[in-house]
Amino acid sequence: MGRIELIVAALMLAGCTNLAPRHERPAAPIPAQLPLPAEVAASAPAGAAVPLGWKAFVQSPLLAQLVQRALEQNRDLRVAVLNVQRAEAQLGVARADRLPTVGAGLTAATAPSTTTGRQTQTFTAGVQVTAWELDLFGRIANLGEAAQAQVLVTEAGRRSAELALVGAVVSGWLALGADADLLSVADRTLASREATLKLSKLRFDAGAASSLELQTAQSLVAQARNAQVQLRRQRELDLNALALLVGGPVPAELVPGASTAADSVVDAGVLAPVPVGLASEVLLQRPDVIQAEQSLVAANANIGVARAAFFPRLALTGSAGQVGSRLSDLFQAGNFAWTLSAQALVSIFDSGRNQANLNVAKVSRDIAVAQYEKAVQSAFRETADALAGLSSWREQLDAQRQQLDAAREIARLTELRYTNGAASELDRLDAQRSLLAAEQALVQTRLAEQVNRVGLFKALGG
Repeated sequence: MGRIELIVAALMLAGCTNLAPRHERPAAPIPAQLPLPAEVAASAPAGAAVPLGWKAFVQSPLLAQLVQRALEQNRDLRVAVLNVQRAEAQLGVARADRLPTVGAGLTAATAPSTTTGRQTQTFTAGVQVTAWELDLFGRIANLGEAAQAQVLVTEAGRRSAELALVGAVVSGWLALGADADLLSVADRTLASREATLKLSKLRFDAGAASSLELQTAQSLVAQARNAQVQLRRQRELDLNALALLVGGPVPAELVPGASTAADSVVDAGVLAPVPVGLASEVLLQRPDVIQAEQSLVAANANIGVARAAFFPRLALTGSAGQVGSRLSDLFQAGNFAWTLSAQALVSIFDSGRNQANLNVAKVSRDIAVAQYEKAVQSAFRETADALAGLSSWREQLDAQRQQLDAAREIARLTELRYTNGAASELDRLDAQRSLLAAEQALVQTRLAEQVNRVGLFKALGG
C-alpha cells in the first residue's frame, strides 16, 4: 500500500473511534408521582402536565408589562444571555479544530548547494496545511461535544435566570400590593383613633373622662402613626428592590397603590391556576435539572479526551504551489510542486500525568452525577413544598376571612356596649386591636397564598 493509500485510510478512520463513555441519564432518586393533595390529585392527569409559560401565568396586564420590562432590562439576565453567546463562540472554536487550517504564503530561502557549494535560492508560493491532527481516537470530537454541552448548560442557565426573574418580579409586585393594603388599613386605623382622641378630649374637658383615658387615646394615635411610617418605609424598600429587578425606575402607573381595591391586587385573577399532573418526570425539564444533566454530558466527553491522550496523535503537514530558483519562475507553467508529511506522537513516559488526568476526569464525572441527582431531589422538594401549601394556604385564607368577619362584628358590638356604658374602655381597646390584627393577618395570608402559587410555577419549570 502506497503513501497516498495510507493517508486516505487514515482520513477514513479519523473520528471513527470514540473513547468517551456513552451518556445515560441517571435514574431519578425521587418517587414516580408528585405528592399532590387529595382534592388536586382527583382531577390531575396521570401524566405530566405541560408547564405554563409566564404570559399564560401572569394575567394582570399591568404586571405583564412590568415582567416584560424586566426581561428586557435586567442586567443579570443580560449576563446570562451573553454567557450563551460566549459558549456558542467557544463551540465554533472547537468545531474549527476538526478541519485543517489552510494558509497562503510566499517564502524565499538561501542555502549552499550540496554539489557545488555555491549559494542557491529557492522561491515558493502556494498554500500550506500545518500540523492538521487526524482525530483517530475522538479527542477533538469529544472536545467539541463538551463545548456543545457547555452551550446547553449556559442556555439552561439563561432559562433558569429568566424563570427566577419572572418569579421575583411577580412576588415583588404582589408585595407592593400587600404594602398598599396594609397602608390602607393603617390609614383607616389612624383616622379612627384620631377621631377617638378628639372625642376623649371633649369628654375630658367636660369632666366625663379621666386623664388615663385621654393618655391612652393619645398613645394609640402615636402607635398608629408609628405603624403607618414603618409601612411607608417598607413600601419604599420593596419598590427599590423591584426597580433593581426591572432594571430601571418602575412607572407609577404599573405600581399597585392605595387607590387599588384590596382584593384586586391579590385575589382578582392576577395569576392563573398552575396545572399539575401526577408524574414527577415533569421535573426533568426544569432548567436547573437540564443544566446539571448537560454538565454530566460534558464530563463524559472529557473522559474521552483524557483516554485519547494514551494513544498516538497523527498530524499531517502539506503544501502545494509554484517553486523556482528565481522569482519569475513562480509565474511560469511546469514549476508546480507539492509536499506531504505525517507525524505520529505518543507519550512513552509522562510521570503518570495522563493517568492522573483520566482519574480527574472520572472523579469529575462522578461529581456531576451526584450534582444531577441533587438537582432532581431539590426540584422534587421545592415542588412538594409548594403543593403542600396549595390547599393549606387556601384553607388558612378562608379561616382568616372568617376570623376577620368575627372580629369586625365583635368590634361593632363592643362599641355599642361601650356607648351604652355596658363595656369598659379596656374591652373596647382589645376589640379594636383584635380587628386591626385580623385585617393585617388577612393581607399577609393573601400574599403568602399567592407567593406559594408563584413558587409552584417556578418549581414545575414555568
